[in-house]
Amino acid sequence: MNSKLLKLFVVLSGQLLTIMDIFILNVSIPSIQRDLHASNGEMQMMITSYLIGFASFLITGGRLGDVYGRKKIFITGMLFFMLSSLACGLSSGAVLLVVSRFVQGISAAIMAPQVLSIIQVLFPDHEERTKAMGWYGITIGIGTILGQFLGGYFSSLKGWEEPWRLIFLINIPICLIAVFCSFRQLEESKVRNKKSFDIWGVLVLSAGLFLITYALTASEEKGMDLQNGIMMTVSAGILIYFVKEQKNKMKKDRSYLIDFELFSLKNFNLGIIAVSFFFIMLDSYFYILSVFFQDGLKISPLMAGEIIVFQGLGFILASVFSVQLILKYGKNALIAGLIVIIAVLVLQVFLFRVSTGFYMFCLLLFLHGLGIGTVIPSLANIALSGMSEKLTGNASGVYNTFQQIAAIIGIVAVGGLFYYSLGDQPLTGNYHHAFSIAVLINVLCLLFVIVAVLRVPDNVLPKRKNLK
Repeated sequence: MNSKLLKLFVVLSGQLLTIMDIFILNVSIPSIQRDLHASNGEMQMMITSYLIGFASFLITGGRLGDVYGRKKIFITGMLFFMLSSLACGLSSGAVLLVVSRFVQGISAAIMAPQVLSIIQVLFPDHEERTKAMGWYGITIGIGTILGQFLGGYFSSLKGWEEPWRLIFLINIPICLIAVFCSFRQLEESKVRNKKSFDIWGVLVLSAGLFLITYALTASEEKGMDLQNGIMMTVSAGILIYFVKEQKNKMKKDRSYLIDFELFSLKNFNLGIIAVSFFFIMLDSYFYILSVFFQDGLKISPLMAGEIIVFQGLGFILASVFSVQLILKYGKNALIAGLIVIIAVLVLQVFLFRVSTGFYMFCLLLFLHGLGIGTVIPSLANIALSGMSEKLTGNASGVYNTFQQIAAIIGIVAVGGLFYYSLGDQPLTGNYHHAFSIAVLINVLCLLFVIVAVLRVPDNVLPKRKNLK
């Protein structure tokens, strides 16, 4: 096997685990709640604590890789992910599982930015990097499907006492293999910088991101009450202070956490705008679709899962072929993928009725997955295109942070609009009307993504004939 390809597969194991453990808990909720005697609030925190830890420390993870070495930090993150997974699997109560999931999210945040950083360093050539980003997209698709499949499979195993624990313990052999291969295959890379790590910056930024992600996540269930409003306000104040302090440190040539030179790069700004609107659309869509299927159309959870699997299959297939499409047609292929998603969303408004057959559901979700698989790998490619090695880790952390916060905003804002459209009686509300309004917002988000992509210079995603 090609040496670079082997290195790519090793580092993508970190992305696989990160994505898989976002989804792996969802199907197992009833089993865990029963065995640990957990409340509904504790169950929600088991899911969201991972996302809160993940979003709060992504920028820190990227900077750690720049300063101390991406290979070293990737392996460190993987080891902590393994230990926190073990703690999750052995948890004796709901509170311990919530805390372990939070640590697991932080571990993923340390590990995940190194994936994009190492890809950028390992594949400096555009054509090679485009193919590598195709594998990055495939990994996201596999992680999404595998997480939901393994969650359901392990939770339903017969002859095991509390079999749901296996959804966490399965990470241990994967992490051990990945760590072993990382030591043997990966080469160290870091920014040559003698400045110390900005510990104060980490504490301030993490506090600000923790408060905003916690408030957004909590408001999904309780709405934006006074407590969440206060946390959002305090978070805004902390983040404003952080930005001013970081800029002041850069002027005085002191150690900093974020290099604000990033935001002077047109491609990076356009990539951040595009990925933010795209993930507002994507995560809110999946959240609403699940509710619409099960509560609105009365589709069983098993059938709903089977239908959504086709979306994942379309995602994986498109990630394979999008590489050649991007190399042949440049950013036009990306715009075509966005138009496909819009067209499928509009079709869903007209065709997602009680009378819609199973195969029509599967076909529309498959086409939706094709569009998504064409878009996601290229958005990261746009944001990090032409990035100097000095900025790569910082850029990866910032990019992933915007992506995660946008996902939470989408679920809260578009999900809130969906429930508002149902009215005060969700049991008898017009689910199709609410779904249609939510889809309209999703389409508007995609139009913003198209505008951002149209402003990307042609040489950022050049066609193959333009390559040397």
